[in-house]
Amino acid sequence: MDRLTAAFEKKFPKEKTELLEEAINFAKSVHADQKRESQEPYYIHPEAVALILLDMDMDADTVIAGLLHDTVEDGHDITVEQIAQKFGKDIARMVDGVTKLTNSNLSHMLSKEDRQAENLRKMFLAIANDVRVVVIKLADRLHNMRTLGYCSKEKRVRKARETMDVY
Repeated sequence: MDRLTAAFEKKFPKEKTELLEEAINFAKSVHADQKRESQEPYYIHPEAVALILLDMDMDADTVIAGLLHDTVEDGHDITVEQIAQKFGKDIARMVDGVTKLTNSNLSHMLSKEDRQAENLRKMFLAIANDVRVVVIKLADRLHNMRTLGYCSKEKRVRKARETMDVY
């Protein structure tokens, strides 16, 4: 049994643990061909995000959504509807919210100030809809910041500035 499942089953009922195990298998299959910059399997990132959320005593659905947070964004044609069918509408809404917080098709065209304003606008909207979306995004950013050592200096500086500006 992996560390996430062992910690999760101590806090949540059997049916939620079974859903977590389905989510683990799903996330592992979606991210199977992906690697982190460290060359480790990509799956270690969503697992770490879920563990951070578990340590924060978040509810079971939030932990599962944290595990699945990159499946729509990085997955091969995975849709929010598929997440809803497999894991329920609540989890799917959170995954969709994190994806929308992350993605911005026009961000490269905006000034730094406009990007900051847009990111804050998205965060406030997410908080108004479901604060758990922002908590997942913060756990995602926390793990990414903890593992910046494998990135180029330019990327480390950019991510650090972005984190200070937005988060």
